Amino acid sequence: MFIPLYDTNRLRHIRLQYVTIGLIVANVLVYLATTLGGENFTNAAVLGLGFIPSVVHDKVELSPEFVVIPESLSYLTYSFLHADIFHLGGNMLFLWVFGDNVEDALGHVRYLIFYLACAAAGAFVQGLVGWDSQVPLIGASGAIAGVVAAYLILYPRVKVWVLAFARIPLRIPAFIPLILWILFQLVMFAAGGEDQISWACHIGGIIAGSILVLVLRSRGVPLLAGADGEPDPTPNIQQPPLPVEPAGGDPAQPVSQWGRGAATPRD
Repeated sequence: MFIPLYDTNRLRHIRLQYVTIGLIVANVLVYLATTLGGENFTNAAVLGLGFIPSVVHDKVELSPEFVVIPESLSYLTYSFLHADIFHLGGNMLFLWVFGDNVEDALGHVRYLIFYLACAAAGAFVQGLVGWDSQVPLIGASGAIAGVVAAYLILYPRVKVWVLAFARIPLRIPAFIPLILWILFQLVMFAAGGEDQISWACHIGGIIAGSILVLVLRSRGVPLLAGADGEPDPTPNIQQPPLPVEPAGGDPAQPVSQWGRGAATPRD
């Protein structure tokens, strides 16, 4: 539908997006290690580190030769594996464009917790939908979906450059492509789209990201920021001037409705 290229949203609270860069590097290194290791090594990594619902739910026992981590850790490790260079490149591009500002809004440590929690939430929802599935789930899409949802809540009006339909460059407010992307995930999940894509994992990441950004954002970071990424300015409401007593003497008496100098009623 669209490919994000660049946003005009500067960092405000951190100097550099260390965690985002580190996550990209980690994903690339894992991909290179599993790819260069050969097909057998890749398959072993997918079975040993991927999230397999039937194994996690004790419906199927994994062959001992593929058991390299506790089953519960696969809620996280699956997100560092990718099927091919396009799978990896697409996820990392989204992370590069949108992750830095989410990290800026949350802070380094809370952003890392946020990212991993969104990945785990994606696997959790996939496990609920396919409880007995023996197909390994791999890819960072669940975590990336959480980042997209958080960016939409934080910076909906910031302008982003995208390639619409992979060929038309546009500079538009972030809420347009991001809402369309989220709606597409919901439609495909409801319609039971391609079997090779875990739409349920995306939905889990979106839900987790939408909730966690409200809890983990740093103090003072606004929601629904303006086009420049800053909160909308507070309207300057002027108060009416207060009456001023004349200098010296008694305060001025109100003028009678019958004209100046009319007698003041007395008891």
